[in-house]
Amino acid sequence: MQKKNMGYSVAIDGPAGAGKSTIAKQIAKKMNFIYVDTGAMYRAMALFLIRNNVAADEKDKIEEICKEAKITIEYRDGEQVVLLDGENVNGLIRTEKVGNMASASSVNGEVRKKLVALQQELAKSAEVIMDGRDIGTCVLPGANVKVYLTADPKVRAKRRFDELTAKGEVCDIDKIEADIIERDYRDMNREISPLKQAEDAILVDTSYMTIEEVVETIMGLIKKNKEA
Repeated sequence: MQKKNMGYSVAIDGPAGAGKSTIAKQIAKKMNFIYVDTGAMYRAMALFLIRNNVAADEKDKIEEICKEAKITIEYRDGEQVVLLDGENVNGLIRTEKVGNMASASSVNGEVRKKLVALQQELAKSAEVIMDGRDIGTCVLPGANVKVYLTADPKVRAKRRFDELTAKGEVCDIDKIEADIIERDYRDMNREISPLKQAEDAILVDTSYMTIEEVVETIMGLIKKNKEA
């Protein structure tokens, strides 16, 4: 149990397409929490490696130099700001070059270890909400509130199909569903930090809930926990 002066953390885990990021961002905005975008942190690390002239295939060099990076997230004027050594790098981490380096370096065990440590430090000093596959089980095992957000694969496939068709993309809903089921299997059976519901996580099935209903449900869990 975390002390009251040590921050407050909410962990949301679940399979792809369950709406984790959408829900977490809305809760963060409504409750004035910091939404920790772990993907943005991996991109900031990638930028750090590029600036230090490290190539994507230099495993040993990545493992050594990543330990020097200082990455954190703050909210400034209602906007999430990713800081690399104190510099706002929001406008620099969405390039293809950074994305490719992030993809290559994120599989490095030392990079992951460093960023998990930074995420844990952030959770000790602020009110944060994080989403992912292993937040409640590995990153924040002591989170104040843990939620396992899920939905039927058919529902998740339909949501993704609607999202893509709204952008004008032609897609096959059956293939999307098959991809989701395959990804679930990979995530749940991977060797490092597999996706699973933490023993003390509350299951929230969003199959037949609106975004607003899910947000209200989880906010209710947080408020109840804070009042306890």
